[in-house]
Amino acid sequence: MPRDYILALDQGTTSSRAIVFSKEGKIIAKSQREFPQIYPKPGWVEHDPIEILDSQLAALRGVFADRKVHPSEIAAIGVTNQRETTILWDKRTGRPVYNAIVWQCRRTAKMCEELKANGHEETIRAKTGLLIDAYFSGTKIRWILDNVPHARRLAEQGNLLFGTVETWLIWNLTGGAGLTGGEHVTDYSNASRTMLFDVDKLCWDEELCGILGIPMSILPQPVPSSKVYGTFRSGVLGLDALAGVPISGAIGDQPGALFGQACFSPGEAKNTYGTGCFLLMHTGDKRVRSENQLLTGVAWGIGNEVEYAIEGSAFNGGATIQWLRDELHLIASAPECDTLAESVPNANGAYCVPAFTGLGAPYWDMYARGAIVGLTRGVNRAHIARAVLEGISFQVKDLLEAMQADSQIPLKELRVDGGASVSNIMMQIQADLLDCKVNRPAMVETTAWGAACMAGLAVGLWHDREELLALREVKKIFVPQISAKERELQYAGWKKAVERAKNWENH
Repeated sequence: MPRDYILALDQGTTSSRAIVFSKEGKIIAKSQREFPQIYPKPGWVEHDPIEILDSQLAALRGVFADRKVHPSEIAAIGVTNQRETTILWDKRTGRPVYNAIVWQCRRTAKMCEELKANGHEETIRAKTGLLIDAYFSGTKIRWILDNVPHARRLAEQGNLLFGTVETWLIWNLTGGAGLTGGEHVTDYSNASRTMLFDVDKLCWDEELCGILGIPMSILPQPVPSSKVYGTFRSGVLGLDALAGVPISGAIGDQPGALFGQACFSPGEAKNTYGTGCFLLMHTGDKRVRSENQLLTGVAWGIGNEVEYAIEGSAFNGGATIQWLRDELHLIASAPECDTLAESVPNANGAYCVPAFTGLGAPYWDMYARGAIVGLTRGVNRAHIARAVLEGISFQVKDLLEAMQADSQIPLKELRVDGGASVSNIMMQIQADLLDCKVNRPAMVETTAWGAACMAGLAVGLWHDREELLALREVKKIFVPQISAKERELQYAGWKKAVERAKNWENH
């Protein structure tokens, strides 16, 4: 049986998915499993690493359940993941020493303030392209080492391993605990989000590890995003037929989507509307140093070539629509948010700043909190629904304004993906606010597709990017429909609203 399919494991913040792609870039089968979110204290977010692994394996079994494809037809496996989320485990038993500390978690905000006060900001920024923030893995690792009994002793004994989620999955899927253990690797794009990785030299930095008090022995080996790391192990219940299939691609979710959107040239950009909003622009084989509070890092490594991206993120995107549904019960489903928003011409002066876990780029205010402002008696739930969609879109405009200032490249088109990008009304709002075309592909599973591409390139299913570029199909292009004056008025109102949300939390 020919091996013409690629399996992508897409491990996200709220669910684990498995998607099988054909060589032509079509989705053949997919499966999804949600898993619980854990909120021990306000601003703290955790996952159970075993539930992450189990949900990913359940999704894997599910993708073969309807028999559209057989495991023997899989040429390779690629992994993409929620970045920064931090797991430490005992390599002898494979058991995590603590829950995964999720990228959204703000528990190390004070530790970050101390790092800044001690003058480490410029050193960290120069080497990593990152700002000091609780978002990144470094301070999360330090928190576990300092607060979990025996964690540091395990590290000193050489028995503790750190990984972001792709590392955890690859280690378990290529061997796990045992005599030989699994492959302990991380791709460059994920390593770039730890605050410990020199993105120019492509290695862990001894000085940064010293500043954060993290033993280098726990860190995985940094590797390209497209490379055979190992093979799927035997003995996994219900998945023995996958044994021996190469695991040959790994890339963080956002650079994965950048690649999946075929943004292969400097100046090409995409925004993913997932739990958060993530805007990335390809900057070529050298990183752009941001003067506007944006992040720079490795987008991917293929063979001996490494390419960089500049990135801005808003922590709460699609999660804001979930909040309307699950906490406020203003809507019963995400599509109802669109229906309500389309029923009114504007938000009637209301603005929603979804800073539930602080504000990301370009503000980087860990102490901001969410706000709805501009309320009058005439504001109804349809206006609130529209204000939520506009609030998500305004955050993307903030990011793009900063990105264009850094790159000096005016954006003519924004490529979009992620769950919320299916919203026609929000994509139209986005085009209006950005004053540029918004391009939605026919196949919006671009993050998983990016991981599939990495895996397929490593095993020769595709030979170059030209083959992949030819596979991208456009579904719809949204063009701006409002005047420059209206755009400026709306944006000025948003800026006022953001000021009200800043620095809310006592510290």
